[in-house]
Amino acid sequence: MEPDSSNTSQVTEETTFHVPSAPGPSTPLRDSYTYHSLTPTGEGPYILGVDEAGRGPVLGPLVYGVAYCPVSYREQLEELGFADSKTLTPDIRSNLLETLRSDPDNLGWSVRVISPQAISSGMLRRPATNLNRQSQDATVMLIKDVLDKGIRLSEVYVDALGTTSTYQAYLSSLFPGIEFTVESKADFKYKIVGAASVAAKVTRDACLEDWTFEESEYRSPDAELGSGYPSDPKTQYWLKTSLDPTFGFPKIARFSWTTVKLLLEKEGHEVQWIDEGQASLIKAFETAQGLDKDRCGLTRELGIRSIASL
Repeated sequence: MEPDSSNTSQVTEETTFHVPSAPGPSTPLRDSYTYHSLTPTGEGPYILGVDEAGRGPVLGPLVYGVAYCPVSYREQLEELGFADSKTLTPDIRSNLLETLRSDPDNLGWSVRVISPQAISSGMLRRPATNLNRQSQDATVMLIKDVLDKGIRLSEVYVDALGTTSTYQAYLSSLFPGIEFTVESKADFKYKIVGAASVAAKVTRDACLEDWTFEESEYRSPDAELGSGYPSDPKTQYWLKTSLDPTFGFPKIARFSWTTVKLLLEKEGHEVQWIDEGQASLIKAFETAQGLDKDRCGLTRELGIRSIASL
């Protein structure tokens, strides 16, 4: 079963893909979605870790992951090799995802995949939903989903940036009865957060590797995406060679990122927006004013007293 790409979807069955939490080849990533593993049956209470992958890149989704296991399983978890996914090779990360899937009675995991379009739309709307808020919403959603599956959580560990004490207090207020620990480098300090880091990173990498371009005419056939980070030379080259001066970039790009904005300003065609309907009203008003010093029937019906009303 492929992940349902609807914005509130939840997938609860394993798939035949190597990375079940990714859309898979030939499936465009159009919308954000949530993937859940099978629900563990081990006796609780449970500990849960939260981490993300893809916060800084200009390409691809932001993925939040959670992993959870019974408190009584903690010692076994310490021996499984989970760590900050950034310190591991792709092969080791893939093997660790298989480890995460190998004991469904005790190990559970979920990811929230936030599409590039959703990231940009949130950041550019008024008022804006910035990346911190989107990250917070994804974390809260995943924790709620795990609780809704009947899992009793006693401890939650969150890898986070910024003012961790404020975020910890906020999460504690939402989920009373659960002990929250919000720290930077939590994926290095706590194995359950390392497991969440692996789930998020492997999912994001699979999304990029199997990305299906709906705008294939924009993509240079000899250009690699690279890591997606603005500092990556491969990503820089891909952006420069994939820009269409009229239509911009494919949907894999986060158009709210400064890197993309600057390229569009420099290389893109300038667009002048003309509201023909408004222009017609202005002309009608000016014509009417010349015929009637008070107000003509049209301006009276529209309630227009001055050109500023338009």
